[in-house]
Amino acid sequence: VQLQACGGGLVQAGGSLRLSCAASGRTFSNYGMGWFRQAPGKERAFVAAINYSGGSTRYDDSVKGRFTISRDNAKNMMWLQMNSLKPEDTAVYFCAAGSVSLSSYASRYDHWGQGTQVTVSS
Repeated sequence: VQLQACGGGLVQAGGSLRLSCAASGRTFSNYGMGWFRQAPGKERAFVAAINYSGGSTRYDDSVKGRFTISRDNAKNMMWLQMNSLKPEDTAVYFCAAGSVSLSSYASRYDHWGQGTQVTVSS
């Protein structure tokens, strides 16, 4: 499956952004999906994950209550709604797919999008 993430940008603290991840190729609904982020000088970190059906989700504690992950298998799309953004959310955000369910480990995902930059100013 090929993934393409978009929707990043520059936003003030407290603002919102919605990231999109478009999938093509193999059957999207076969994959568990996730969002990860990588800040300059830091390792790629787990943000959120959603199971193949969209019925279960998981979040890192740092984004719980502010971010919402969702997917639409009929449209081969996944989203990350980000509200109440903070400067520490600044990073390149990646979408990922794998034969996993709600994993927070980047190594468990086989397919990655190219990343989209999110910058939150204070």
